[in-house]
This record gives sequence, C-alpha cells and structure tokens, in this order.
Amino acid sequence: MFRYYGKYAPYLFLLPAAIVLVIFFFIPFFQTITLSLMDYSNSIYNAQFAGLDNYIKLFHSPIFYKVLLNTFIYMIVAVPILAIVPLFLAILLNRQIRGLTTYKILIYLPVIVSIVVAAIAFKWLYADEGILNFIVTSFGLEKIGWLTDPNWALYSVIIVTIWKGIGYYMMIYLAALMSVPKELYEACEIDGAGFFTKHLTVTIPHIMPTIALVTTISAISAMKVFAEIYVMTKGGPLNSSKTIVYYIYERAFENLDLGFASAMAVVLLVIVLLLSLVNILFFEKNRYQI
Repeated sequence: MFRYYGKYAPYLFLLPAAIVLVIFFFIPFFQTITLSLMDYSNSIYNAQFAGLDNYIKLFHSPIFYKVLLNTFIYMIVAVPILAIVPLFLAILLNRQIRGLTTYKILIYLPVIVSIVVAAIAFKWLYADEGILNFIVTSFGLEKIGWLTDPNWALYSVIIVTIWKGIGYYMMIYLAALMSVPKELYEACEIDGAGFFTKHLTVTIPHIMPTIALVTTISAISAMKVFAEIYVMTKGGPLNSSKTIVYYIYERAFENLDLGFASAMAVVLLVIVLLLSLVNILFFEKNRYQI
C-alpha cells in the first residue's frame, strides 16, 4: 500500500500522534485561553466576556503570589535532590554487587505505590501522635507540627514527592549509564583517577542529556504537584503549602471561578515552557545554537 503513497508514508505514521495531540493538548489549550477571557462570577452558565480582567485580577492577588512562591520553593528544594541523589544511587548500583536486584526493587518500590496511599501513610507518620513525633519526643524535644505548622507543612509534603521520585529517576540514570563506554573508565583507572574524578570526567559529560531530561521532568512535576497537597494539607495551614495547581483546582471546582482559574492555568503553562527551555539550553547549550 505504501508503494502508492510513498511520499505521504511518514505523515501517515505521524497522524495518530497528531490526532492525540490535537484532541488532548491543542483543543483544551485554546479552550482554556477562551475561558480565561470570560467572567463566571455572576453565573457559571451565562458567562460574559471580560477581556484581560482575569489576568489583571490575578496579578493583583496576594494569594497568587503566595502560591507562586510556594511552588518555586517546592521546585528549588525538590528538583536538585531528585536530580543528584538518583544519579549517585545509579552509579553505586551500576556494578556487580551481591543483592543488586534486591536493592533496585527496594529503591523502586515507592514508585509503584499509589500517591494517594503514600500521602495517607505519611499523614499518619506526621500526625501529632505519630511515629515521627514519638522519635522527636524520645530525644527530649517538643513535638513538631509537621502538617499544622506553616513553617513545616510545605517541606513535609516535599519529602513525600522526593521519596516517590527517587527510584523512578534512578532507573532513568541506570539506563543512561549503560551507554557510557567501559574503556573510558579503564583509562581513568590507569591514569590513577579516583571515584569522584572518574565520574566527573566521564560519566556526567556522557549522560548530560539524561540529566537535562531528569531536571526538566522533575521541575515540571514539582510545578504541577497536586495529590500530595490535596490529601495531606488541603493547602493549609494559612496557605503555607498551597501551590499553583492546587489553587487552580480550588478556584475552578470549589469556587466555580473558571475564568480566574483558566488565567492561572495559562500563566502556569508559560512558566513551565520557559523553565523547560532554560533547562534544556543550560544542560545542552552546545547542541542548540541560538
């Protein structure tokens, strides 16, 4: 059949993916932009055109800047850990050691645990009479309000995200490490290079695209975190753990302010695109000439 449609064959193979992108990305994207220009404050069924009023209201909202700051804190804390710790674990496990499969399974196990189950389990651990406070008080210290203290709530949720993600990113790094030539490691050992020098000069340069990928994925995941916050804190206390995606959910589905929520979604998309571009250009600047 492709003999008659030879020059169109590549487009036919791309057609299914293009249809999926149109249905699940481009159509919702333009619908979101349309919703962001509407006012649903009077009636959710009879919206009125509001122009840029939702964006103006958004950038004059103190809560928006608070949740945006929380989101960036979430990203700044979680992303470096999720980019470095899994790489270190992958390097340690990229060798023939006893019980290697067991170690991989134990580290990867949190990945296959439902995020809701994990959040509920950690909520029990963080309870006032939970295991963590039992350990803290056993050292003669006061109990910590892991999820009730504004100074601790956001970081307590971040720990859950890190615990869930380390195994996933470790597997990505392990796959990338298989492509590094063994001869380069042998040359480094002959030259007397130590453990860290060997991996700084050989491993990291060879898997830099993978590091860029992990950094980008983890940054996007941190920007759109929702389930952990919904289950553990509901954005509290005092909006201290509320991120932009949870705020979008709150305004759209609890307050039914679809226009304001859609404006936030558009702003979030722009931020994610910019962060992704910065990550790619920073880690792979030699491959992209601007």
